Amino acid sequence: MLENPLALSVEKPDLSAKIPIARSQTVFICSLCAVLLLLAVWNAWGTAKIFILLSTLFYLFFNIYKLIIVRRSVSTDAEIRISDKELVEIKDADLPVYSILVPMYHESESIGKLVESLEKLDYPSDKKDVQLLLEEDDKETRAAAEKLSLPQNFRITVAPNSMPKTKPKACNIGLAKAKGKYLVIYDAEDRPEADQLKKAVLAFGKVDPKVVCLQSRLNFYNPRQNILTKWFTAEYSAWFDLSLPGLSAMNAVIPLGGTSNHFITEKLKEMFGWDAYNVTEDCDLGIRIYRLGYKSRMLHTTTWEEACSSLKFWIRQRTRWLKGYIQTYLVHMRHPLRLLKDLGLANFSHFQLLIGGIIFCFLINPLYWLLALWWFVMRVELLTDLFPPLVFAIGALCLFVGNFVFVYLCALGCYIRGCFDLVKFSLLTPIYWMMMSYSGWRAFFQFFSNPFHWEKTKHGLFKPGGNNG
Repeated sequence: MLENPLALSVEKPDLSAKIPIARSQTVFICSLCAVLLLLAVWNAWGTAKIFILLSTLFYLFFNIYKLIIVRRSVSTDAEIRISDKELVEIKDADLPVYSILVPMYHESESIGKLVESLEKLDYPSDKKDVQLLLEEDDKETRAAAEKLSLPQNFRITVAPNSMPKTKPKACNIGLAKAKGKYLVIYDAEDRPEADQLKKAVLAFGKVDPKVVCLQSRLNFYNPRQNILTKWFTAEYSAWFDLSLPGLSAMNAVIPLGGTSNHFITEKLKEMFGWDAYNVTEDCDLGIRIYRLGYKSRMLHTTTWEEACSSLKFWIRQRTRWLKGYIQTYLVHMRHPLRLLKDLGLANFSHFQLLIGGIIFCFLINPLYWLLALWWFVMRVELLTDLFPPLVFAIGALCLFVGNFVFVYLCALGCYIRGCFDLVKFSLLTPIYWMMMSYSGWRAFFQFFSNPFHWEKTKHGLFKPGGNNG
């Protein structure tokens, strides 16, 4: 039984982000910086040329890797699919109790719609074990919940006002009280497809026993609200409809989404639930599942969310996600050889590219943009020495391949999702890429200044039928 919401940091401290950087990592990073500084003093230009060459080669390989993943997404085993016939044949009496956890914080405006949405799930009411996870200091949401006439199978679980104040800590409190054989996480604004729970039950019955998690697709019900939601929809479509199914087909580690992941409850408790100190707890848990010898798969069903339509809140949300990626990378790289042994060479490589590679690309992009801008504006001849013919050729290829891959994946994702009118907006996604790099640097600095700070995503900005900008 998971009694302590901070159990992972107590029982398996090496797998928790409670200590942001291990002492050995601090020594390694400081030593690496010292070596680079000495090399720069000895031969600054030569050091810069080698760094640019290695970065350019990595960038090229990373983009080819993304295309390979997308190519695998069309495989027949990319997702678990449940037929209409299977859904019709399953009897309510054969369905197990299903726990639903909904962490909420300052979301009083969403609670009514949430209860309505969960009530519409095509699953026996007496077998839906729903917990609304509220924070002790969130008086508004608690008051809104108490005013509602909640169905009998709904209950309110209050997380005590203590640090860290994070979604995963609240989820761990709910997990300890979960009654179901299976368990799913939904966010306050989620609208899962009505048959999602039944599909998950049937899917668990037909997959490898080592599969302990099924990740649903995520997308948005307000894709056309403004240019930001159009880009966000294109990105989500590329990630959840192409990249994650491709990883699933490759039997690779899957960085889970923050919602609509379905678990075998007993196994989740065995893994001590989520890391309460990691602000992208879903990504971390996705890696930990594979380290412990289990697997995740993609389930062909969709949960609809509200795309963040405010640039201010989008940046805060993306900063938190990328800060969590940094936390996740450093936690699992505390003992690289142990990680290699746990994951195997293939998944170890996937981890380096999926987690470390994404962080590196977001942080290094502004350097290349500044160098390019410097060249085009100032025509500094010294820059030509940084890019000898071979490096320049690879760099030029990266310029076209990198932008092509990003635009192509976003456009293809929109096309597959059926948002044909959004395909043209994918041509402008390099601007979106710049916004992500800004958030990446913001996450980098915040990791050192405030690693456990949870920048809350603002929901309820979309008003159907209203003026949504």
